[in-house]
Amino acid sequence: MFRLRGRSQNRESQETCPAGTGAADQRKQPGAVKARPRVIGLLLALATLLVYLPVRHCGFVDYDDGDYVTDNQVVQNGLTWAGVAWAFTTWHASNWHPLTWLSHMLDCELFGLNPGAHHLDNVLIHTANVVLLFALLFRLTKALWPGAFVAALFAWHPLHVESVAWISERKDLLSTFFGLLTLLAYVRFAQNAAGARWLVTGPGTLPTPVLSRVRYRLSPFYWLALVSFALGLMSKPMLVTLPFVMLLLDYWPLRRISNSEIHERPTLNTLRSTVFEKWPFFLLSTASCVVTYLAQSRQGDSAVVSLAKVSLSYRLCNALMSYGRYLLKTIWPTDLAVFYPMSDQIVRVRVLAGVSAMILAALSWIVWRTRRSCPYLLVGWLWYLGTLVPVIGLVQVGGAALADRYTYIPAIGLFIAAAFGLRDLVCRDRFLKIPLAVAAGLMLAGCVALTENQLRCWRDSLTLFAHAVAVTGHNDIAQINLGVALEQEGKLDEALAEYRKAERLAPKRFQVHNNLGNLLDSMGKPNEALAEYREAVRLKPELPLLHDGLGSVLAEIGRFGEAMNEFTNAARLDPTYPWPHFEMGKTLLKQGRDSEAMGQFHEALRIDPDNFKILAYTAHVLASDDNPQIRDGKAALLLAAKANALTGGAQPFVLDAVGMACAETGDFTDALDVTQKALDLGKARKMKNLDGIQQRLQLYKNRQPWRESFRFTNAPVKN
Repeated sequence: MFRLRGRSQNRESQETCPAGTGAADQRKQPGAVKARPRVIGLLLALATLLVYLPVRHCGFVDYDDGDYVTDNQVVQNGLTWAGVAWAFTTWHASNWHPLTWLSHMLDCELFGLNPGAHHLDNVLIHTANVVLLFALLFRLTKALWPGAFVAALFAWHPLHVESVAWISERKDLLSTFFGLLTLLAYVRFAQNAAGARWLVTGPGTLPTPVLSRVRYRLSPFYWLALVSFALGLMSKPMLVTLPFVMLLLDYWPLRRISNSEIHERPTLNTLRSTVFEKWPFFLLSTASCVVTYLAQSRQGDSAVVSLAKVSLSYRLCNALMSYGRYLLKTIWPTDLAVFYPMSDQIVRVRVLAGVSAMILAALSWIVWRTRRSCPYLLVGWLWYLGTLVPVIGLVQVGGAALADRYTYIPAIGLFIAAAFGLRDLVCRDRFLKIPLAVAAGLMLAGCVALTENQLRCWRDSLTLFAHAVAVTGHNDIAQINLGVALEQEGKLDEALAEYRKAERLAPKRFQVHNNLGNLLDSMGKPNEALAEYREAVRLKPELPLLHDGLGSVLAEIGRFGEAMNEFTNAARLDPTYPWPHFEMGKTLLKQGRDSEAMGQFHEALRIDPDNFKILAYTAHVLASDDNPQIRDGKAALLLAAKANALTGGAQPFVLDAVGMACAETGDFTDALDVTQKALDLGKARKMKNLDGIQQRLQLYKNRQPWRESFRFTNAPVKN
């Protein structure tokens, strides 16, 4: 006779140690078991908040934070219908991640440009991820302490500082949040679905699946998982491999796929069904990959790098080397940096790739051989290898060899393998319990100490890139960004020295020549700046910004014809770029061709009607030009008021333009008020060259408007 019996929904409970982690222990003390996970989850959350509390003193960094917040006027406007539409249609910053944009808009709506508040939001999301990860592992395994150990490693590992302390990496945190929600919902669905599968057994026979095509209604948790997955992809496309993680969980600890189905192959029905039920997830992943490739392949210098520039063999070597380096940094997290340059020493890369390949092969062989007794090793290892694939460098974007932030999700696999491996050691030898608990505690304490140290590097751009230069050596990108940070601090000579170091490391990098041109021009050396701009244009002739910079310095020294040619070239290269028209307008003003100049300003505003800088400068000209045929106080006031609304009254030069427009219309009371605000704000920010605002303030007190000539009257500057 045959009899039907239900498959156990949680076979993990049969494998756990009896001391406080198994199902039997839960039956003995149900109230205690329910309370303990909640208490541990709360303690993990509080500890994570305390560890990351120092980020409230960190500022924005001049490395992507400009694209995402500080130079992004759409984001700074907060949550608006126009902003929401932009978030879902833009490929700005080489990505399509509308939820990330909406998150930054919400921060600006609530906190403005207060960096501490933006940082604390990152910490809150990271803390939520820690709790979700703990909840996921406990639901999967009912193993309390291994799950807590994985969550603690995830929470406090120094490799994750970059994802939490970098405001621009909000996308990492949000995508992981929705990714973990996806897995939690999927586990609920899978555990319910597992109860609908039945096995037939008979005397002296092994169980064999006979109702592999049992039909069951998809629970709401399936749809919740699918929606969460879509939201995660709309935060960052890193989640494209998550359907494969679901399959790994089906193998262990859900046990929806057995070893025999994978290795002995008597039947593949269950495997096929578990794969097929995920086809909507795979479809979303495919769509996300296509959209991401299109977004990145159309975005200038950060575009997908062609095989002609970085060969396939180099990419493969770098990928193998990166797998090894990520593994090493997870085990021994020192010398962490915001940017790791790709090595130009081909022989060294190949040797390290070979060593890394041997290590990876050896570890893969070990986990494969132990897959039956230690299935968590196989799952953790494949989790690590698989979730790194989208960012391992086979599709090369930018010039980084690897990045700490890329381990945010993949490292979970390694943590799972380590935590459940320690649990098994304790199960086999009780005398190891105390030594291993002490070792685990010391490991977590070390992570906290290293994380606190790494957080200090993220205080500002200067500390961030100075640290990167110190720990990575030949790093021209970090050197350039350190120069930018020094320049913003007013340390021009030190900035020049850093740019020169970067130039020696990478003489063919156009960015360093462009930055040198900007700096030398601000130091009153336009002829030296001209040479640097020309070299930048020679290296990257298709980039409008470089032609614009070259044209500006040519106009500065009175070579107007050449300047106009450069602006024309820039406008031709990108008809949607407003700055060439703006610079043409300023150049025409210098020649006394004010009417033509206004035409160019209006063209720039047609292209970008919400550009507050162009709005304010145009208002400045309309309010103060000494040519009465150009002056138009009412038009100036409209433009200046719009610029002021866009900036929330936080820009001194915009307030100054509002004051000029008010004075031109005869409203000296308001002119005095807004100009005084501009002066106070400028002093608070320790701005230089406030003499003009003070002069205007005095004129308005005497009820006189400001008049100004924009004609070029000085002889060309000689170095």
